[in-house]
Amino acid sequence: MKTKYLLPLAAVATAALLPTMGFAQEAEAIEIPSVTDEVVWIFNSLLFLIGGFLVFFMAAGFAMLEGGLVRSKNVTMQMTKNVGLFSLAAIMYWLVGYNLMYPLGDWAIEGYFSGLFPSWGVLEPVYLNDMGLEAADDAGYASTGSDFIFQLMFCAATASIVSGALAERIKLWPFLIFVIVLTGFIYPLTASWQWGGGFLSEAGFSDFAGSTVVHACGAAAALAGAIVLGPRLGKYKDGKVNPMPGSNLALATLGMFILWLGWFGFNGGSQLAMGSAGDVADISRIFSNTNMAAAAGAVAALVLTQLFYGKADLTMVLNGALAGLVSITAEPLAPSLGLALVIGAIGGLIVVLTVPLLDKLKIDDVVGAIPVHGFAGIWGTIAVVLTGGYHGEAVIGTQLLGIVAIVGTTFVLSLIVWFILKVTVGIRVSEEAELQGLDTAELGMEAYPDFTKG
Repeated sequence: MKTKYLLPLAAVATAALLPTMGFAQEAEAIEIPSVTDEVVWIFNSLLFLIGGFLVFFMAAGFAMLEGGLVRSKNVTMQMTKNVGLFSLAAIMYWLVGYNLMYPLGDWAIEGYFSGLFPSWGVLEPVYLNDMGLEAADDAGYASTGSDFIFQLMFCAATASIVSGALAERIKLWPFLIFVIVLTGFIYPLTASWQWGGGFLSEAGFSDFAGSTVVHACGAAAALAGAIVLGPRLGKYKDGKVNPMPGSNLALATLGMFILWLGWFGFNGGSQLAMGSAGDVADISRIFSNTNMAAAAGAVAALVLTQLFYGKADLTMVLNGALAGLVSITAEPLAPSLGLALVIGAIGGLIVVLTVPLLDKLKIDDVVGAIPVHGFAGIWGTIAVVLTGGYHGEAVIGTQLLGIVAIVGTTFVLSLIVWFILKVTVGIRVSEEAELQGLDTAELGMEAYPDFTKG
């Protein structure tokens, strides 16, 4: 053997034998050099910016998923709604939502409700750091701008959940009015109870990245809207559920994969820190668990639809993957990969079982948003007790308290808003407009042929 290989081999052998050598009393811990607050601030801000644009890309995922699952005569309407809802969310979260969600100890009602506007007034509700920053505005955390843009994307995602569920029969402008209320007031209020240091946070409720705070909240708003709005014409007739296939399942599949990609930012960014080796190790662990749960949800739906119906169902598989993602979102850090697989697979099972349940109740959810984000979100929040959460203290009582508080409040407030809109401006298009298609009736577009027929 050549001598140049002897030294490396000797080093490897010595390293392998060290734990058994008598003179090795105890392995010394590796000391990782600390970094300055400025470096921590830079890397935390970078995490929020990278995570923010990944979650922003989820807006495209929601749009493509919805566009593929609605009939061709309603695709343009879905695209319009998604652009509108995101843009309005950006404005309302700046104007009211951000400060309502993060009172920073300045509660009007301690732990429950903060002031709507900060001390510097309505003209500048979110104060960004000055240009050419010389000193960090929050040295131990991150730039205000990066935190704002990251949290905004979560707010917009909540509204996107509502869009798909109520597709193909809702008017454009009443929907957008509801988005203003949801993103400016309802979501920031309930989120403040957990992420703003409110009463749920004090009680020990644990929701790492928002299985309930974001996803079940959006599903509750969608459920209230679906009840008030009613099902599509012909969906439930003569005691039967009539399928209404989407126009483009390739587009829907693309949307699912975009959402899967964006979820790495959704969950990984929620570590809220990247200033140490431990933080980066945790982020990589979150990525791995997130991916495993999505894969398990998809496989579970694939197998179960084959067993239940004799054929695999692509739409169920797409929603199974998303349900796996939603399920792991409440705690993507603490589980092992094996437990993440189980959590995600149960999410896929939940979707396969609850989509038909909604049909039995004659609640028409076009894209399956309520089972995916609602039922799977509740499951994921309960599943936190399997590990105790990232603080190791989560218990079933506080998890149920958080679910009831956020889902219940969102549902009741949304129901009130939907009823007000229904009796004032009306929320549903006419039967003629629905049959014609919203692209033509609401937007004046030329009718496109429905390739799912004939």
